[in-house]
Amino acid sequence: MNGAMKQLIRGLGLAVWLAAAGIPAHCAPAQDKPAGAAAAPQKVLRVSFPTAETGFDPAQVNDLYSRTVTPHIFEGLYEYDHLARPAKIRPLTAEGMPQVSEDFRTWTVKIKPGIFFMEDPAFKGSKRLDAQGRRELTAADYVFSYKRFADPANKSPVWGGMLDTGYMGLEALRKKALDTKKPFDYDTEIEGVRALDRYTIQFKTYKPRPTLIETFATGDLFGALAREVVEHYGDKIMAHPVGTGPFKLVQWRRSSFIALERNPQYREVVYDFEPAPDDAAGQAMLAKFKGRRLPMVDRVEISIIEEMQPRWLAFLNGQLDWLTVPGEFVSQAMPNGKLAPNLAKKGIQGARSVNSDSAYLYFNMEDPVVGGYTPERVALRRALSLAMDVDREIRLIRRGQAIPAQSALVPNTTGYDPQYKSEMSVYDPARAKALLDLYGFVDKDGDGWRDQPDGKPLILEMATQPDQLSRQFNELNKRNFEAVGIQVKFKIGKWPEQLKAARVGKLQMWMLGGSAAAPDGQQSLARFYSLQFGAQNFARFKNEEFDRLYERMGELPDGPEREALFLQAKNIGMAYMPYKFLVHRISSDLTQPGLKGFRRTQFWQDWWHRVDIESTSRADTP
Repeated sequence: MNGAMKQLIRGLGLAVWLAAAGIPAHCAPAQDKPAGAAAAPQKVLRVSFPTAETGFDPAQVNDLYSRTVTPHIFEGLYEYDHLARPAKIRPLTAEGMPQVSEDFRTWTVKIKPGIFFMEDPAFKGSKRLDAQGRRELTAADYVFSYKRFADPANKSPVWGGMLDTGYMGLEALRKKALDTKKPFDYDTEIEGVRALDRYTIQFKTYKPRPTLIETFATGDLFGALAREVVEHYGDKIMAHPVGTGPFKLVQWRRSSFIALERNPQYREVVYDFEPAPDDAAGQAMLAKFKGRRLPMVDRVEISIIEEMQPRWLAFLNGQLDWLTVPGEFVSQAMPNGKLAPNLAKKGIQGARSVNSDSAYLYFNMEDPVVGGYTPERVALRRALSLAMDVDREIRLIRRGQAIPAQSALVPNTTGYDPQYKSEMSVYDPARAKALLDLYGFVDKDGDGWRDQPDGKPLILEMATQPDQLSRQFNELNKRNFEAVGIQVKFKIGKWPEQLKAARVGKLQMWMLGGSAAAPDGQQSLARFYSLQFGAQNFARFKNEEFDRLYERMGELPDGPEREALFLQAKNIGMAYMPYKFLVHRISSDLTQPGLKGFRRTQFWQDWWHRVDIESTSRADTP
């Protein structure tokens, strides 16, 4: 960036520059105050997303960015202790830990009385309000919310996981709605999810589910909604999230800007977590904030800034309080993994961590070119995997901010073994060419490009996005595939639209990422499970042996027998290669001097209510 541009940014403000560049930037709108009233300035946390959200109805979303917002609005029965490492589950709206039957099929949970939904016009005239006009959270609200995933009208991407869990009677209730073509019957009681009384909910599953509590702790999905709200807003429910959590949605401009504000009806919840005794950073946070009422900030503003440079400049100019450094700027921000001296001098803090996530390429197994289970199609996918230079991707595009992935399993989850090595990370174009030659993918018409065994042209179509980072990946993938004689073209579209197409099997290939929501590694293996079509299983992979392993795995507690199944599952995924797992990403997080208490979560991004803004000052533009 030249001196004239720097001067423009300083003189006019980054928001003007962003607007001129076509990137939206936003400031907090003025708040109405009574005449003459003196109010303390709002504590505003400013963050950004690199990709647009899709909406805020837990039953209808499963993308990272929507699900980063929703856990700050909705609450599940349990949560993860913010400072505990390794992960530890603790009650949130539940009164204590669940009562569990010896066979792990019946789970009974008591809910704390006196938790209330935020005020909303949907509750006007409700018969369930108390004398103060408040709508209390009850067991029936969780029952209703769980049933919403089974309602065919919601087309929930999470239904496959619910079906796999096997709540007794839930699938039959869904089937009834489908068979009769009538609205889903929320009033019929089922044994699998039911309210025993006002504050007691019981879950029953057909098979043992030793890790079911991790589902209860996924509050952004399985948080409670009130039936009155869903019925009041109808098909507009994605824009009207009404929960019991610390924040409420006050502003939303799709794919541009989101604002949350403190929920005035939020109960008294204080900062009190359990870091390990040898966790100095965690202990320091606990000492500083213990007993503080949550949330500690008044407002959260989320700007959608897809391009890397504007995000980086926004942080440097103090327009953002927190930033995961885009790969292109890591060497400036944290050279050799340490915070740059010029940033440290300004009081900016930096931290690096290996994420519980993976970036991967999937092949649509129903596609006539890259799909199928015959030897030549398996060979094609394995050759494409061998042609992909993951090391070059890490060095040049990710700027060293990743480690190679060996399987679907991600760090910090069961089944992940840092010593496990597989062909997944191997780059060997010579072997790729040999495989292609062996199975008939050769140049039959003399045009210099490989053809399919039947003589048809072999042209790959990879879905992608129009941003700068995606263009870098496109260039590398084009280089990789052309080096072994295969043509590739790119299908460009916005991320939310590509996601919709992926769910219904309309894309041939697409690169994306996924994050673990819980410590159980089986969730990552759902990408291979046949009942997860349209949800986690983007590849639409179907294998009876894998399905049996996956189902047995869900019935077992952690231990040697389950670990052996993890290994078998990884080997099947490697053999058929419906996915090329590329990397586990490393996050380099920067925070402004005024932001206190940030710690990256291991599972999901519900931290906004657990940090404080102690100063409105931001770092100056260098």
